[in-house]
Amino acid sequence: MNLKKLPKIELHCHLDGSVRPETIIELAKIEGVKLPSHDIETIKNILIAPMNCTSLNEYLERFQIPVAVMQSKESLKRIAFELIEDSAKENIKYIEIRFAPLLHTNKGLSSEEIIQSVLEGIREGERYYDIKGNLILSFLRHMPVETVFEVIEIGKKYIGNGVVAIDLCASEEKGFCKKFIEPFALGRKYGYKVTIHAGETGIGENVLDAIRTLGAERIGHGIYIKNCKEAYDIVKEENIFLEVCPTSNVQTKAVNSFDLHPILDFYKDGIKVTINTDNRTVSNTTLTNEYSVVKNNFEMDFDIYKDIYLNSVEAAFTDSQTKKNLKSLLEEVI
Repeated sequence: MNLKKLPKIELHCHLDGSVRPETIIELAKIEGVKLPSHDIETIKNILIAPMNCTSLNEYLERFQIPVAVMQSKESLKRIAFELIEDSAKENIKYIEIRFAPLLHTNKGLSSEEIIQSVLEGIREGERYYDIKGNLILSFLRHMPVETVFEVIEIGKKYIGNGVVAIDLCASEEKGFCKKFIEPFALGRKYGYKVTIHAGETGIGENVLDAIRTLGAERIGHGIYIKNCKEAYDIVKEENIFLEVCPTSNVQTKAVNSFDLHPILDFYKDGIKVTINTDNRTVSNTTLTNEYSVVKNNFEMDFDIYKDIYLNSVEAAFTDSQTKKNLKSLLEEVI
């Protein structure tokens, strides 16, 4: 089974966690951002989180430099294009890129300019490569609620034209969903799909809240449903998709090692799992590598690969024709 040649789908990939180190050095010079070093290996060591991170918070420290160089329309467009390019080169046929527009306003860009720039980069990548991309607007959980309303209002004009969903991310505390009930209800009314980072850091109840109070159709990570029966049951019974990111999960200590990851236990019990990178640079990974991790640790065969691929098609926040096309790609290699 040649994993690199197989068609793939990526549903959980952060733009600011997937910036090429070489690009960061180049953009820092252009944008006037001071780096600790311009040596590529030094920059890689700063950007790439170790496998022995002590927590999610330590992992998240790796995003500071990428965000610093992502403060102009040109930088945002370039980085989005390069992510599309990198993904296409490993035969990813559909990708949903997520990012938090409010992190990119430091030099005066409006949220609309920021969203437009990233969409332009995605569309340029589509013109060069056989891949389709869409955009998920993320919000950090510590952000003021009024700023979330603002971006939801601005982004609604792009629904159906590149923007597909809203998301909550960053450090996870118990009960975070309550703060965001109103803006996410408005978002659903406008037509946004909903995916929420939850159950990544030991709090399975957050998955339950994300589904019940925010209308989550997918859950980013969701590992700790294993410790909350009610969350586990609702994920299974309501066919909520889990966006699993094996390498990231080990780095952030959602699990202590690959062989202890619950992904195949979830799969065998009928939970709809998908496999993703989370952050290509910060986790020093590709989607091919993430599938290899699962294959090597759990003896994933082609039938399992096919099932997970079809889960990803079903979970994708895209139109029926695109889903039909994605399914046909797999049929060509069977």
